[in-house]
Amino acid sequence: MNGKFIIVDPLKDFRVIKGLASPTRVSILTLLHENGPTNVNVIAERLELPQSSVSTNVRILEEAGLIKTESRKARKGMQKVCRAIYDELVVNFQHEAPATAGNMIDVSMPLGLYSHCEVTSPCGICSTEGIIGLLDVPSTFLEPERMRASLLWFTSGYVEYQFPNNAKVLKSDLEAIELSMELSSEVPGTNTNWPSDITVSLNGTELGGWISPGDFGDKRGLLTPDWWKLKGSQYGMLKTWSVTRSGTFVDGVKISGVTLGDLDLSAHGSIRVRIEVRADAPHPGGVNIFGRGFGNYDQDIVLQLRRRL
Repeated sequence: MNGKFIIVDPLKDFRVIKGLASPTRVSILTLLHENGPTNVNVIAERLELPQSSVSTNVRILEEAGLIKTESRKARKGMQKVCRAIYDELVVNFQHEAPATAGNMIDVSMPLGLYSHCEVTSPCGICSTEGIIGLLDVPSTFLEPERMRASLLWFTSGYVEYQFPNNAKVLKSDLEAIELSMELSSEVPGTNTNWPSDITVSLNGTELGGWISPGDFGDKRGLLTPDWWKLKGSQYGMLKTWSVTRSGTFVDGVKISGVTLGDLDLSAHGSIRVRIEVRADAPHPGGVNIFGRGFGNYDQDIVLQLRRRL
């Protein structure tokens, strides 16, 4: 086994909790850990269960992100082979006091649900099942199938997302606004030493940038599908931009003097988030943005509003 584990938040990771909430599904996971990749017919035989029941539970486990399946050629037709993703699951009930349900508003934005874009090639989009549209054709970013995106990349330009301004709806003052996403640089193939200036703006105000150190392909991402070639970008780094009353930070390190007051969120019905690589940046090294089903973190782009209570 590879020693992979996942920390489960019982307040957010309902799919994972549902996946574990069945003795049958736990038995399937146990069998996969003992035997390694196993086809559905063998699972049904070993557990003495109807194949239809096994198929249903396998689907739930796959939707929960606990197993992966693939079709392989068999003597007669194709067979569906299942394998467990994680060796250990840790349910974390500990939360910092400020991060309570009463003062936090979270919105998770699907990766492909951007409202505006302007990108240059090399570029592309893919879902967990395969490539969407044509590679290195910027107009592919307008395809309706982009809604299923789990990974997108481009050399320069931007994608922009429009989040609801729930703080305004609730007439709440904010202590902070945070934006988290999994990112890396982008280079044909991979290169861990390929810096890129990635800039984030909110409602047209530039918050500041982060220099991604490289495009990571030294090992397969924990969630990256098997069909995705190893020579492609595998995972990124989870980065968090935070805007408070004293400035803007990336992972706790101050990067600019932009404050909540500068954003004037009360004047806007939405929060527009732009992720950008400028062609004239000192390090225009492109960007990969990872969503659910790719990389090392099972999340899309998450905007968190921390209310003052």
